[in-house]
Amino acid sequence: MPPIPIDEIVQDAAGRGVGVGAFNVIQLEHAQAIVAGAEAAGLPVILQISENTARYHGSLEPVGLAALAMARAARVPVGVHLDHAESVDLVREAVALGFTSVMFDAATLPYEENVAATREITAYCHRRGVQVEAELGEVGGKDGAHAPGVRTDPDEARAFVAATGVDALAVAVGSSHAMLTRDAVLDFDLIGRLRAAVSAPLVLHGSSGVGDLDLARAVSAGMTKVNVSTHLNKAFTRAARDYLDSHPEVADPRKYLGPARDAVAAEVARLLPVLNGS
Repeated sequence: MPPIPIDEIVQDAAGRGVGVGAFNVIQLEHAQAIVAGAEAAGLPVILQISENTARYHGSLEPVGLAALAMARAARVPVGVHLDHAESVDLVREAVALGFTSVMFDAATLPYEENVAATREITAYCHRRGVQVEAELGEVGGKDGAHAPGVRTDPDEARAFVAATGVDALAVAVGSSHAMLTRDAVLDFDLIGRLRAAVSAPLVLHGSSGVGDLDLARAVSAGMTKVNVSTHLNKAFTRAARDYLDSHPEVADPRKYLGPARDAVAAEVARLLPVLNGS
């Protein structure tokens, strides 16, 4: 079957007051692991591919088609989403490939420019039945530094969603991208005020830096889509490193990528119920 439209996954979660995990795919093993973890948990999941990952593979198509194939074969609802795209051409490519959702990231632009660019992309995607996520109040750390950035103002968020028509909004509430430790301090009061102000589901970026208890609390406060990447990459790398340390003679990548894939699947299966409140 085709990948599940992400609005069905996210809107269902928002209606039930639970969260849904959105995990970043770096290579085929990540996509396999994320789907396997979701199947083990019996819960929906979103596969995300970032602009940086598309660049790493030379284009979006190779890794994008692999993720779409995994979504079609899954035994649970799986959506495929373009994450942190600053390139309009990349958004168009994702839509053409069959992605059901894109994140257009113009958060570094001044507010009015962000609105104008996001509104244009949203109109283009909606005409083709594709959902759009945007970011307001830049979430820091995209270059690896723990820089929480500017908090999102609820009144500005309300106006932004109304002006652009986006389907989901990533907001800055204290998390930061690429954190290697899970000690980010979230502003739960701000999450609640944003939830009250904005009709679109809220997205928590930088969730690798947030511990389990605070992830669950963030969902209870109003977050719906929860993005995780670095936390899974740590599990992947740790398992591969452990295998290579104990088997230094190994040359076949399948020998160490297999355990790395299994480690990610196990962590996805553990995290999804945390977000789902189950």
